[in-house]
Amino acid sequence: MKSAIWIALAAAVFVPAGTASAQQTKRTLSLDEAIAVTLTENPAMKAAAYEERAAMQQRRAAIGLRMPQINVTGAYAYLGKDIGFDFNEMKGPAKEIAGQVLGSGLVPPELIPSIQGLLNPLMNADWFLKVQDRSLGFVGGEVTLPIWMGGKINAANRAAKINERTAAAEGDQTRNALVSELVERYFGLSLAMQVVEVRRQVVEGVRKHLQDAIALEQNGMLAQSELYYVRFKMAEAERELADAQLKMQTVSSALSNTLGQPNDCLPVTAMFLLERIEDLAYWQQLAAARNPLLNQVSLKRQLAEEGVRVQRADFLPQVAAMGGGSFYNYQVAGLVPRWAVGVGVNIKIFDGLNREYKYSAAKQTARRVGELQNKAGRDIAVLVEQLYNQLLNYRNQMVSIDASLAFAEEYLRMKNAAFLEGMSSSTDLIDAELNLAKVRAERLEAAYNYDLGLARLLEAAGISDEFPAYARRADARAILFDQK
Repeated sequence: MKSAIWIALAAAVFVPAGTASAQQTKRTLSLDEAIAVTLTENPAMKAAAYEERAAMQQRRAAIGLRMPQINVTGAYAYLGKDIGFDFNEMKGPAKEIAGQVLGSGLVPPELIPSIQGLLNPLMNADWFLKVQDRSLGFVGGEVTLPIWMGGKINAANRAAKINERTAAAEGDQTRNALVSELVERYFGLSLAMQVVEVRRQVVEGVRKHLQDAIALEQNGMLAQSELYYVRFKMAEAERELADAQLKMQTVSSALSNTLGQPNDCLPVTAMFLLERIEDLAYWQQLAAARNPLLNQVSLKRQLAEEGVRVQRADFLPQVAAMGGGSFYNYQVAGLVPRWAVGVGVNIKIFDGLNREYKYSAAKQTARRVGELQNKAGRDIAVLVEQLYNQLLNYRNQMVSIDASLAFAEEYLRMKNAAFLEGMSSSTDLIDAELNLAKVRAERLEAAYNYDLGLARLLEAAGISDEFPAYARRADARAILFDQK
């Protein structure tokens, strides 16, 4: 029944009479539906989802640091000259020795011509022994497997996991903030719509009084000053109605921005007030365990500790296994080996105290983040207490406003009866009617502040998703401008 009343009110506020086609463009949206749409369509949530996916891929990339690195390479080179041994300088001495041997008489004269015929081509040849042609190329591969990097790989993997959890915590923070923003704008539009209806009723009431005042003034039964007063109040009521309508349009656009959808939604979930909520200790314990900001600070501290381990790894030796071979050779000398394997060790002895200072800086960073974590914990505890006390204050305000509303309604009834009997002026009746409208608006604003305060308290506690459950509680009392 309340939903039907609220839908009718929404249609009356947003859609003037005789515009049925415009009414069809507006669709009703409950609070649960609005939250679901926001967490799906809002660009901030989409950005947070992309951030989480990026962190997940970075974590997977860090796993690859433990795996062997396999590369396939190819190269072609054209050298300035062939590689080999040049024996041309020995041709002269060899020729002299041969001449001496042939002229020594040890060789029969008839054999000398034939021997010279054999030696001449040899002496005229190029005595350069080529080992490697100047044009060569190859295709091969190499494998590198880290065995021990001083703990850097383990630290990198732990850091990647921490970054993934940090992205998830940032996503939770974005989600909670969006729920609070949605509550602010969803119920803000609900408040604005009802205020518009309150101002419209005031305008209609003052217009009726103005018509009566004009008739009475024409019959000499009302002073002209009172007529001026009624006209002044009429102009004031119309101006306040126009202001309320502009505010409603602004809040409606803001709600559409949060929803990530066009401006075509009407809220149907009424603002509410709870009879009781959990005590302060419950909220503070919940915030200490689930507040996304505290989780992020804790993860930052863990990340800083991993940074200390990374810098400490520079003091330790690094060991890696290596291997490689060629699959195809083009004019590569056979003297070059086709494969090779080995183990490499790197120990840094001195680097100008660079490692020492970086290690010290990493430790100072870890200590700084630890202090920030302590401060953040205290700040969140204070924030939860502040929000909790504000919530109680808004609830107490509602008790006082309900009493004022009952008085304002009875006072208007009395003034209206007195006016009909000629015992009260129209100005008194108008003032009573304006006072009732003022109290109704204050009541709506108090309910709005209560719901917004509850949303922010749930955000600080890290359970913003449970806001609809609080709205559905048995002790949740709907607050409408024409209901107690």
